[in-house]
Amino acid sequence: MCGIAGIWRRRGRDADVTAQRMSLRLVHRGPDDSGVWHDPAAGVALGFRRLSIIDTSPAGHQPMQSASGRFTVVFNGEVYNFEAIRRELMESGNAPPWRGHSDTEVLLAAFEAWGLERAVQRFVGMFGFALWDAHDRNLHLVRDRMGVKPLYFAPTPGALLFGSELKAMTVAEEFPHTVNRDALGLYMQYAYVPAPYTIYENVWKVRPGTIVTIDADGAYNEREYWSLRDVITRATADRFTGNDEEATDELERIVTESVKLRMISDVPLGVFLSGGVDSSLVASVMQAQSSAPVKTFTIGFREAEYDEAKYAAAVARHLGTDHTELYVTPSDAQDVIPKLPDIYDEPFADSSQIPTYLVSRLARQQVTVSLSGDGGDEFFGGYHRYFLGRKLWDKVDLLPRITRPFASAAMRAVPMGAWNTLLSPRRRFVPRFLRRERAGERIHKLARAMTSHDPDGLYHEVVSQWNDAVEGARDLPLGITTPASWPRIDDYTERMMYFDQISYLPDDILVKVDRASMAVSLEAREPLLDHRLIELAWRLPLGMKLRNGQGKWILKNLLSRYVPEHLVERPKMGFGIPIDHWLRGSLRDWAESLLDESRLRQEGFFSVPAVRGKWTEHLAGAGEWQGYVWTVLMFQAWLDARRRDGALAVSEPMPVVEAPLVSAGAQG
Repeated sequence: MCGIAGIWRRRGRDADVTAQRMSLRLVHRGPDDSGVWHDPAAGVALGFRRLSIIDTSPAGHQPMQSASGRFTVVFNGEVYNFEAIRRELMESGNAPPWRGHSDTEVLLAAFEAWGLERAVQRFVGMFGFALWDAHDRNLHLVRDRMGVKPLYFAPTPGALLFGSELKAMTVAEEFPHTVNRDALGLYMQYAYVPAPYTIYENVWKVRPGTIVTIDADGAYNEREYWSLRDVITRATADRFTGNDEEATDELERIVTESVKLRMISDVPLGVFLSGGVDSSLVASVMQAQSSAPVKTFTIGFREAEYDEAKYAAAVARHLGTDHTELYVTPSDAQDVIPKLPDIYDEPFADSSQIPTYLVSRLARQQVTVSLSGDGGDEFFGGYHRYFLGRKLWDKVDLLPRITRPFASAAMRAVPMGAWNTLLSPRRRFVPRFLRRERAGERIHKLARAMTSHDPDGLYHEVVSQWNDAVEGARDLPLGITTPASWPRIDDYTERMMYFDQISYLPDDILVKVDRASMAVSLEAREPLLDHRLIELAWRLPLGMKLRNGQGKWILKNLLSRYVPEHLVERPKMGFGIPIDHWLRGSLRDWAESLLDESRLRQEGFFSVPAVRGKWTEHLAGAGEWQGYVWTVLMFQAWLDARRRDGALAVSEPMPVVEAPLVSAGAQG
């Protein structure tokens, strides 16, 4: 696991110096080693920071060049099946002399033998890499199938910039620092900036499963080497026809192989354990393949509604893992907040970013690699909206279309706080089926859903926050808003799952985990996102995922082979924090300074009445607007950090290797 950055300047001047400065911004992603490779004639320089995981010797040093000298790579991530690829290359006679046993030199040998696209289609892993082709004078930027690892690029008039994180690119003089107001509108809607956009104008994310190729004239094109759309088309035409136990057997086979591959490491590794289905399954399969107790990590909160530590501890005791838990105080969690703009690099407002950072920091005290259960919810139906969405639409659809706007307005006219009081579980005179905690939030969400014209529109209302907060923002096309790009999925629930898989999962969940873990130099691996498991998930009938009003049925069925049902059979909890209470209490002064009315007007990004209105209602308890407010606060905090980040001090120069360098095929 590493950080990569680089520049291809048209006039070739000082590219190596800039690549050094860019790489220094990624020390947290790679504290163990560093390097820069520079071809002065071409004007290209590749920078690298290394977190040593596989082959920790100097033989794994990057940038690395192929045996023929044609390809030079900087590679972030892991190709877990590199040993199988190495054997295949050797058996076919296409293997160079090996210097070490890193996956990086296997990648380069595969490119030499099969070409870029055919090679990358064989990789099982998570990665973002830049590959310089000296023969064709092209630079290729490649990202893994689901977008586990990040990769950004900026094609400017004078140069091409790329990096694992935006902060590396901002040090280049060519970097465009202008806020993209349209992307800000997307951020306010989703609480993250969806790919391929970034918060900056003319700076882009490489899409998952995509190769971006840049030529000497600065022109670039992108092509997919793997497509979830195509996977779904094939899978739904070839549904799994076996019974429940046969399906569970096949699931176990693939999960076991996926976890086994992700246990390959030359450094200590462990697993995040929340006590939920996904992390418990990963920990169970991992422990079943380990001769020693697996290290498991969890954090807890004293507030009962946010605490999962007791469930994790029970699972750990049953499995016999070496378990570490840490109960954090509100001040522990709040101390992370000033770090968030730098950790996340662009505005990002999933408040579970805080506990994710804390559990990563806890794990890093003992291990360098940690497995996680990310992906189980999206591919196996873990979110409430998957089995409530259809019911909600059926209720909305009962109302005549002409009356829906009036009913919606009437429901929203009553403040959330009033609904909360009226329908509180403690109100004995209210029918039991109407009583709910935070009923106002649910009712206001239902009111918004009532304005939808179709089920897909309802999904967008459910997952959206601000729709009109950014002054002058235009709509930008996204995969989830472009029906022509969707595979044919007749079932509405499966369509919601697809939407989450191409948006919420890569742009929220995986961003959260990557930045939080890499901020403390910890590699996070996601076995439930193995592309072969994804293919099986889409072959399985929906009834094997959602059953009896609950999600992830087949994952639970598999988990029951390792852990008694009573240890994990409980309502789903989010990985959350009491941000609503904090904003009314200890964080109020901080929030007030960022939401100052005169400041908002001067900056000119937001509709001031909309923002101040939500904040005022939240403080008064008239609405649970913490998600909306947190989204604004994370942008404001990011804006402050970028203003402070104007001049960057550069130190710790790295060695620069001029082309040609020692190749991956050379003997050390």
